[in-house]
Amino acid sequence: MSNELIINSTQNGCRIALLKDKKLSEFHQDDDGHQFNVGDIYLGQVKKVVPGLNAAFVDIGYEKDAFLHYLDLGPQLQSLNKCTKQILSGKMAGKNLNGFKRLPDINKLGKMNQVLSKNQRVLVQVVKEPISTKGPRLSSELSIAGRYIVLVPFSDSVSVSKKIADSAERKRLLRLINSIRPENFGIIIRTVAQGKDVAELDRDLTSLVDKWSKGMEKLKKVKPNEKVIGEMNRANSILRDVLNESFDSIVVDEKALYHDVRDFIREIAPDKEKITKLYNGKAKIFEAYGIEKQLKGLFGQSVSIDGGGYLIIEHTEALHVIDVNSGNKSNAEDNQESTALKVNLDAAKEIARQLRLRDMGGIIVIDFIDMRKIENKKALFSKMKDEMKTDRSKYTILPLSKFGLMQITRQRVRPELNIKTREVCPSCNGTGKVTASILVTDQIEKDVEHIMTKQNEKKLTISLHPYLYAYYTKGLFSRQWKWYFKYKRWINVVEDSSMAILEYNFINSLGEEIAL
Repeated sequence: MSNELIINSTQNGCRIALLKDKKLSEFHQDDDGHQFNVGDIYLGQVKKVVPGLNAAFVDIGYEKDAFLHYLDLGPQLQSLNKCTKQILSGKMAGKNLNGFKRLPDINKLGKMNQVLSKNQRVLVQVVKEPISTKGPRLSSELSIAGRYIVLVPFSDSVSVSKKIADSAERKRLLRLINSIRPENFGIIIRTVAQGKDVAELDRDLTSLVDKWSKGMEKLKKVKPNEKVIGEMNRANSILRDVLNESFDSIVVDEKALYHDVRDFIREIAPDKEKITKLYNGKAKIFEAYGIEKQLKGLFGQSVSIDGGGYLIIEHTEALHVIDVNSGNKSNAEDNQESTALKVNLDAAKEIARQLRLRDMGGIIVIDFIDMRKIENKKALFSKMKDEMKTDRSKYTILPLSKFGLMQITRQRVRPELNIKTREVCPSCNGTGKVTASILVTDQIEKDVEHIMTKQNEKKLTISLHPYLYAYYTKGLFSRQWKWYFKYKRWINVVEDSSMAILEYNFINSLGEEIAL
């Protein structure tokens, strides 16, 4: 299986697509103006303690106060508060925790007003981004994630990912980490650490301790509500979590971002630096790799299944509902039960993909096609578990109920990704009345003549929907060639499937859109 990461730089950040065998597996949008990413650590200020909820509302600069529950404080809250207070008062450097005397753990069954008070300053970490009308969800059990390990301040424990099943390997990793673990820092060993030597683990640990040290240096100067330690950008965090031996290429279409990604890969996986490439093609990168077309087909209400049939996906505030339909193409099997099983198995694969693509979280209810045989229901349950194994979010899958429904809960830490696939008609702007569509070519001709003769553009590019692109470029003596003979200059024509059918843009030599 080939794995490719395609990164498209945009005006506000970047779009990231993970392709497996050329099929879109994950899609992320990284907005430069987006704050409060999962993993960010802030110096928060307690605004209100609510005994009835056993929680506190903390101000970290968002329009709504963030939510901090007692169970998310972590056992070492008193040690964290002591360290924070000493650093803010200048009594402690905080670069490392050597010699720091930890305080006893807080009571697991205690009350929030026993440990926090109004206007108190406390270090908190974002564990769930603002979603809908809710502010961020916080934790005071801080952790800093690296490529192979996760660093946990004010702890002495070392634990290994449950996905590493080999007992000999678990013992080896525990022995190595215990030999290099700094004082007062706990460590969680990630799955990708399997088979790695002590030098690689030590390099990752050193970078995490350095990140903590810089954060504590910054803490001396920050004001309440300001960020102390920031999570890396979305592109690098995805690389950190998913980069492995199966990756074939990482392609970036913007030079500065390319250097940033390459430098990060050189740091975490030097042997993979050579697979990072800068895209220089004429077409947009998402067009060249067929991603735009896949996005249009995968984020609609109705999604096709490979073997025939389709899914209907509905989103509500409380849950997501997915209905599986056989359609009129799923008739290859001998009987109804076999047809239902085949469509359901194909649907399970697509549903697991859709959950990752849209980052759907909370409660997901799936209405599969009814099956009578117990063994078929078990086969479907097993297939769903297999397809979800690669999902990085925490999830729980329940077997089919007597109503034929499967329930899945999936951790939601950021808003669900929603891409509009319905286009507003560019001619009528949604009014329902359109000027004769055949006139669009006449309008393009007039605009081209105006730009080439009146504005005297030396280099012109036109972005068009694939249908209009074909109209101007196909044929032995195409309309594009007629323009060349008429204006004595070549006019580039680029197809862009993200545009509506009657939409077009003119772009000058500087890459700027020409307003007419």
